[in-house]
Amino acid sequence: MAALGFRGVYDRLYRHYGPQGWWPARSPFEVMLGAVLTQNTAWSNVEKALAGLENAELTSAGAIVDAPHDDLAAAIRPAGYFNVKARRLKALCQAYLDRGGWAAMDRLETGTLREVLLRVHGVGRETADDIVLYAFNRPVFVVDAYTRRIFERLDLLEAGMGYEAVRARFEAALGPDAAVYNEYHALVVQLGKSVCRPRPLCEHCCLNPICPSARSRNAE
Repeated sequence: MAALGFRGVYDRLYRHYGPQGWWPARSPFEVMLGAVLTQNTAWSNVEKALAGLENAELTSAGAIVDAPHDDLAAAIRPAGYFNVKARRLKALCQAYLDRGGWAAMDRLETGTLREVLLRVHGVGRETADDIVLYAFNRPVFVVDAYTRRIFERLDLLEAGMGYEAVRARFEAALGPDAAVYNEYHALVVQLGKSVCRPRPLCEHCCLNPICPSARSRNAE
């Protein structure tokens, strides 16, 4: 087991990187759109797609639902997989309208809100939890590929754990704290993108002193 637990890793990452300011959006609804657009692409591409939606005057759920598929796909082209994502955005916006919009959805209990989102075409666990955490400020920890890579290397997760088991592990260790979950996920992404890559740059990692994987690499 690593020398630091989940909270200790968070503290070390926060001291090293500082606050990340996630999720960059002007409204909870824009967070929801971004959660779909960011699937399998970089955030810089999401920003271009959001700008495309604004230029096409497709910034409300109703406008997106009513837009011709080709127009919507063209607006979000920079995000990649634009035909798939156009269908997913329409499905999410239709569910959003059917549920009465953000205020009505915000009155749902967290587990119910999550289940509602998971029933939407193209919304998996990670996307749903992005929305629940960042748009609705609920204490649900977001698990992504960076999370698994980093914390398996730290010996804080076992290889092959299911999404819900990983989420439960973090939430049990940290307590129900949406602000910490928000910052932690952003810090994990920053570490995963910059240092803890598939081929890790261990010598530049702030977790190097407490990482079993780094120690084994250093010994080679």
